[in-house]
Amino acid sequence: MSMADWRMQGAEFATCNCDWGCPCQFSARPSHGHCEAVVSMRIDQGHYNQVKLDDLCWVATFAWPGAIHEGNGRCQVFIEDKASAQQRDALLRILSGEDSEPGSTVFSVFASTISEMFEPQFVPIEFEVDVDKRLARTRIAGVLEVTGEPIRNPVTGEPEEARIVLPKGFEFTEAQVGSGTYQTQGAIKIAAQNSHGHFARLHFTGQGVVR
Repeated sequence: MSMADWRMQGAEFATCNCDWGCPCQFSARPSHGHCEAVVSMRIDQGHYNQVKLDDLCWVATFAWPGAIHEGNGRCQVFIEDKASAQQRDALLRILSGEDSEPGSTVFSVFASTISEMFEPQFVPIEFEVDVDKRLARTRIAGVLEVTGEPIRNPVTGEPEEARIVLPKGFEFTEAQVGSGTYQTQGAIKIAAQNSHGHFARLHFTGQGVVR
């Protein structure tokens, strides 16, 4: 069976329980021995075969008992409720890594580490992100609240700018680093304050990150 033709471009904000910079990005152990994360994306342009995915948002919550690559993770996906049945099915196939070459996208990599996948939810999603200003906010009423902001100089209070550059990254090749705060009330209940966050412009196909 041939792989579907798909493409997804847009802005992402991801925040996890690691310290700023997230050692997991550099193949090191997580800051606190385990991994938790909330990832939000707005699709500016996208398609799955003939199904357009423009202007849709999705969010995913994750929790692993140790490092991500050690597996036994849990995941729940939220897709904007305005998505049609075809769009919902298309996004679920992409996000599950089913239509990616093995190991080529973050979806494929993460899927290989998940042992418990909760039922997806189709809900109103509020998501705002400005990659350059390092600002973001995600809200799903009764489920989660997430904010992102710049890291600030502890003396002057001025925003600091730092970037992660991963030429062979499977999520992004460059991301702005910031500070994230989140609390969730869904099937996966996690929370962190002033922990790692990154802001990136993503561009994927089933063959991987477009570089």
